[in-house]
Amino acid sequence: QVQLVESGGGLVQAGGSLRLACAPSGRTFRSFAMGWFRQAPGKEREFVSAITLRGGITNYADSVKGRFTISRDNAKNTVYLQMNSLKPEDTAVYYCASSPGGIGASTSIYNYWGQGTQVTVSS
Repeated sequence: QVQLVESGGGLVQAGGSLRLACAPSGRTFRSFAMGWFRQAPGKEREFVSAITLRGGITNYADSVKGRFTISRDNAKNTVYLQMNSLKPEDTAVYYCASSPGGIGASTSIYNYWGQGTQVTVSS
């Protein structure tokens, strides 16, 4: 069983930055690809970014390209999401998830999920 724990959320003004972190407990995540998703109130969960097992390939949603950067430190067993130039429309609960296979935008390929961390961007 893998438990993922997100941290780093908070309240920030538009144009500001936050860095989210996700670390598993109970098992190393070096054998998993990792993804970040977000869910705003009244909306479906949507893909944000993902990174392969060794970090060689990354994917981003068009809405965050050029502003967000995903990375991982397998030695520290942590995956990060650096969020710059934040906009009010980035406000959501952000979830990290692990995938035993590849990466993609579909929630169906991810088997473990964290409980989420709230990101609020004020205008």
